[in-house]
Amino acid sequence: MELAYYSDYAVRLVNSEEPARGKDSLTSVEAVRGLFGANSSAARRATDADVTRFRSVRARLRAVFEAADKGDETLAVDLLNSLLLEFPVSPQISGHDHRDEDGRPLWHMHLADHPSNATAGYAAIAAMGLAFHLTEYGVDRLGLCEAAPCRNAYLDTSTNRSRRYCSDRCATRANVAAYRARKRLEADRSGSSGLTAESAQRASVSGERRPAGNGR
Repeated sequence: MELAYYSDYAVRLVNSEEPARGKDSLTSVEAVRGLFGANSSAARRATDADVTRFRSVRARLRAVFEAADKGDETLAVDLLNSLLLEFPVSPQISGHDHRDEDGRPLWHMHLADHPSNATAGYAAIAAMGLAFHLTEYGVDRLGLCEAAPCRNAYLDTSTNRSRRYCSDRCATRANVAAYRARKRLEADRSGSSGLTAESAQRASVSGERRPAGNGR
């Protein structure tokens, strides 16, 4: 399993909350287990105590994305390093369930689950995956959706570093909002120009009549 895969762990955890909308799906041990995805063996270790611990790690991971989104690379790295120190990983070479055409193992790097508790294991994987993405592609590849009030986290993998939204849905919503805003501005300008032209015409007519009124 490639290390880049693990960066999705960080995104999934951060996006379990939408602060601007007042939404939080991380409210039960079942929700915690759902974050592990196909890693069912690690998910089974989760307990009710992990709900609070996961929320704490989530806040720290969101802070990394927020620092990156503001262009503060040093802060983003410092925050991520603190997570890496607190939740160290256990890298292993693995080849299980992956075979080439000749039946030989396809060796790859794998991050072993932390044995102490579910939070420690998930945090270690998420932090390492995010660190790999950051060092491989750059801090500016960590973003927060610009479609207010979303602000979901995302990892920019575009070739020209152009991603600004967490999903196609948010991109479409933002584009529609921008189009409507332009139309309103055009309508306001058109209305203002019409009033200006009408005012000028009235002033012109009034000016033409004034000499007749002053003839004595």
